[in-house]
Amino acid sequence: MQFEPISILATLVRHDVRFVLIGGVAGRIWGSPTTTNDIDICYDREPLNLERLAEALVGISARLREVEDAVPFILDAETLARGQNFTFMTDVGPLDVLGLPAGIGGYGELAANAVEFDLGDDVRIFVCDLDDLIRMKEAAGRAKDRIELEVLTAVRDERNAGRA
Repeated sequence: MQFEPISILATLVRHDVRFVLIGGVAGRIWGSPTTTNDIDICYDREPLNLERLAEALVGISARLREVEDAVPFILDAETLARGQNFTFMTDVGPLDVLGLPAGIGGYGELAANAVEFDLGDDVRIFVCDLDDLIRMKEAAGRAKDRIELEVLTAVRDERNAGRA
């Protein structure tokens, strides 16, 4: 399986999906040296956006990750509305689609502080604020999140020292 993060993000942008990039790739954009093998987003749960998200996911052949193929799953706006957080495998790599990430009240809260980044090739995305990313890592509390929390805190301190 290839991991093509720009392809995933470009697909979401082409479908006009409202989302904020979170997780490891967001950390990389802010300056973390830690590598990751998936894309994590927090998405707007408004009905039109769910339709756009479903179309984008179908376009990259998204299927539930770590679930037996025999499990019936219809990838559409209604299914997304009935759930909250989904982990998918796509033709271009793993994608976690989170309506309510740990420690955050949802898309609106993240979008209010998000920063727009131009990744080239007409791919402009919103990335969660570094402080919000740190809050999510603290709330998740997994071992890998605690390790990354130290890295992200150091990145924030370094960025803040550069502004002084």
